[in-house]
Amino acid sequence: MMKTVIVCASVAHGNTRRVADTMARALGGADVVTPEEADLAALAGAGLVGFGSGVFYGRLHPRLTDFVKALPPGRGRAFVFATSGLPEIPPAPFTRPVVRLLEDKGFTVDGSFSCRAFDTWAPFKLFGGLHKQRPDAGDLAAARRFAERLRDGRGPVS
Repeated sequence: MMKTVIVCASVAHGNTRRVADTMARALGGADVVTPEEADLAALAGAGLVGFGSGVFYGRLHPRLTDFVKALPPGRGRAFVFATSGLPEIPPAPFTRPVVRLLEDKGFTVDGSFSCRAFDTWAPFKLFGGLHKQRPDAGDLAAARRFAERLRDGRGPVS
């Protein structure tokens, strides 16, 4: 079993952490760490590294993005994931900027995943938020299937 590390910035409701934990189990017990806890030596020694966060103002969280920007050049397999209250716009997926940063660092990005999640951003907070029950069982099952495809090396997945 390959060593896998998932770097996860889950700051609002724990949505992204739930997705990360689901993927970690499917990947054979991957370590899930925050950007601040991530050990560069552990990342360099991992066969697969995941990077995920909630979406803020249409982008992944700055803690995660800044962490990826600060990574030294390297090689290896990676994936990116996101949770968001609002839907992605297909020509501009939330994960694309971090995917490009990782590719520029020398990583091979094997895929990306996103799902809807509970969101209490400004105007939605007035109404109790969006998607209170998400990520739901279907979202977590999709995250598990995504991770299993990565684990089994069945090519790039989205």
